[in-house]
Amino acid sequence: MSDQYTPRNPVEQYPTPPAPEQSQPHPGSGRGMRPEPDHGEESYRGSDRLSGRVALITGGDSGIGRAVALAFAREGADVAFCHLPEERDDAEETTRLVTGSGRRVLAVAGDLREETFCASLVDRCVEMFGGLDVLVNNAAYQMSQPDGLVAISTEQFDRVMRTNLYGMFWLTRAALPHLHAGASIINTASVQAYKPSPHLLDYAMTKAAIVAFTQGLAMQLAPDGIRVNAVAPGPVWTPLIPATMDEEKVAHFGEQSPLGRAAQPAEVAPAYVFLASQEASYITAEIVNATGGTPLP
Repeated sequence: MSDQYTPRNPVEQYPTPPAPEQSQPHPGSGRGMRPEPDHGEESYRGSDRLSGRVALITGGDSGIGRAVALAFAREGADVAFCHLPEERDDAEETTRLVTGSGRRVLAVAGDLREETFCASLVDRCVEMFGGLDVLVNNAAYQMSQPDGLVAISTEQFDRVMRTNLYGMFWLTRAALPHLHAGASIINTASVQAYKPSPHLLDYAMTKAAIVAFTQGLAMQLAPDGIRVNAVAPGPVWTPLIPATMDEEKVAHFGEQSPLGRAAQPAEVAPAYVFLASQEASYITAEIVNATGGTPLP
């Protein structure tokens, strides 16, 4: 039996804090993290739950996005994903994982803060694969500010809002004409939407907005047979952590979870697979919490 199905103690399944103190320039890379994140490279086994579908994932170069791209590919989906130009090395690894799973892949460099890029991303996906079945709005930007609101510059605030909200809005609007009954939109929310950390105030604001967007859009699109859901992770060990937090916070990241550690991206990706699959056909307007035991509304 593979590791994917063997019961293990979730407290001890992955390394627990403290991690080595470490920092990286934004946007960071999984290759430089200690320990390196697990995206399911050795453990995820698919069962054709997304056979023949086309998925578009934002932020698919690393972290949750890479784990979702890998899981979708091993479930039989072709995958398009976007990444920042400076994340090209990580994007090449995601590309290798998808093609190694026997599926087609399209990696597109660009910035979701640009409306024209969002529209062109959908166009390129549809042109290459002939359609679109699953949209995953996952990319996000954060920057920890321990000194609070007064330390958040207008430039930072604008980047957080445009990446996390404008990009999601523009991309979803561009994708809608190509989606059909049975299609699925999955957004990445966060525990921050419900329990905001003071040092991530602007980021938490956007995650709360994503919850509202998810639930409102789900009701709007229900008559068309298009489901809209979100996953709300707790702490997840991704490059965004050493790239946006001080070294002491990184070392102890995740220990606030009842399970005592951060999640690995591989532990979160199956929630996206479920929401994209036919098994979730009666689930829409739902926020699936993956917080390691932190209760959310």
